[in-house]
Amino acid sequence: MRLKSLEIKGFKSFADKTIVNFDDNITGIVGPNGCGKSNIVDSIRWVIGEQKISHLRSENLDSLVFNGSKTRSASGLAEVSLTFENTRNLLPTEFNTVTITRKFYKSGESEYRLNDVQCRLKDIQNLFMDTGISTDSYAIIELGMVDDLIKDKENSRRRMLEQAAGISIYKTRKKEARQKLDATEQDLARIEDLLFEINNQLKGNTTRSNWTTGR
Repeated sequence: MRLKSLEIKGFKSFADKTIVNFDDNITGIVGPNGCGKSNIVDSIRWVIGEQKISHLRSENLDSLVFNGSKTRSASGLAEVSLTFENTRNLLPTEFNTVTITRKFYKSGESEYRLNDVQCRLKDIQNLFMDTGISTDSYAIIELGMVDDLIKDKENSRRRMLEQAAGISIYKTRKKEARQKLDATEQDLARIEDLLFEINNQLKGNTTRSNWTTGR
């Protein structure tokens, strides 16, 4: 699996549609301070599902949309797309090319798309599970994460190794199964409470009936 391109439009400082093609000879993106390098990283984090706005160096979702300038009007939409080559079928899909897209409108509406078909955030997360591509994966490391890895903050090194070894998907499935079992146990407990209440009501009705008939 290889990242082929990144398309940004209306996201932060990218007012115009900008396409970055990651050819084989590209090893990095460089530029002077303020040219938007960090915004490129933010856009990648955002499109793969980052939910914490603080991790995108913003205050709210509205601030992710290009806010205009002296010579440019503000945008009403922030849109980012990532395209991957999947010729080795590392992603669980039959498509050789996979494009994920995230959109946010100033009106408050948002959506995710997978190969231009609307989907859920969970669909994208499941698609990239244990591929090293996620909001907290080792594939996207910012300066603060390097410090966390060195200090092993909150077992960050262990999480990185688990992702690389491909076992985090099983831990996620175990957690989801545990949550479903807990919910089922709560439902069963509630049913037992209802049956107990119904039995008490039936007993009470029977007692009152016997007292009325003098039995």
